[in-house]
Amino acid sequence: MLKKIGALALYVIIGLLLYLYGDSLVTWLNMYARDFILLTMIVATLLSLFPIIPYPIIGGIVGAAFGPALGAFVIWVGSSAASIIMFLVVRYSFQDWGNAILRNYKPLEKITVLFEKNAFFVIFLTRLIPIIPSIIVNIYSALSRVSFMNYAIASSLGKMPSMLLFAIVGNTLVTNPRDLIIILLLYILFVVIVFGCFKLWKKRVLPN
Repeated sequence: MLKKIGALALYVIIGLLLYLYGDSLVTWLNMYARDFILLTMIVATLLSLFPIIPYPIIGGIVGAAFGPALGAFVIWVGSSAASIIMFLVVRYSFQDWGNAILRNYKPLEKITVLFEKNAFFVIFLTRLIPIIPSIIVNIYSALSRVSFMNYAIASSLGKMPSMLLFAIVGNTLVTNPRDLIIILLLYILFVVIVFGCFKLWKKRVLPN
């Protein structure tokens, strides 16, 4: 019980501090991100772990500072690290409670069992679609019996395209704003293709 209370209290305290000083961190990113790559990764991790500011904005700022390739790498490290940290905190502090809930309701238990059997693909797919809240994927994966290695690899790989998009958008706004519409249309097409593949996969796994 003390472990759960301590983990929750620490999360709330850090979240409150970021809420109070989040604007200052964004200002710092705008001014000094280019000069402090490691510190920028840490800030990106914190702002992904506590999304008081939409992460695409952070990605855009970092992309404008470092360029699309290095900027994408920096925010990918931050986002991936944040998801892994949250997974570990929930897994080792709350999994016993959460897993009991997942197993006590038959419809939810069936979904969870199916999820665990196809965890790598499902996690990877959900990461490709940025409109799916990352925190839901993090917590649900941690409460289930998905292995840490499967989660970490699938989650990190799946984040690559969206992080690259955020960095490219930020860099394009600074260098050539006219290309922004083409980039967004290409990404929308990419998401539609991924969603279509998911529908086909679901029909095979879950036949009517």
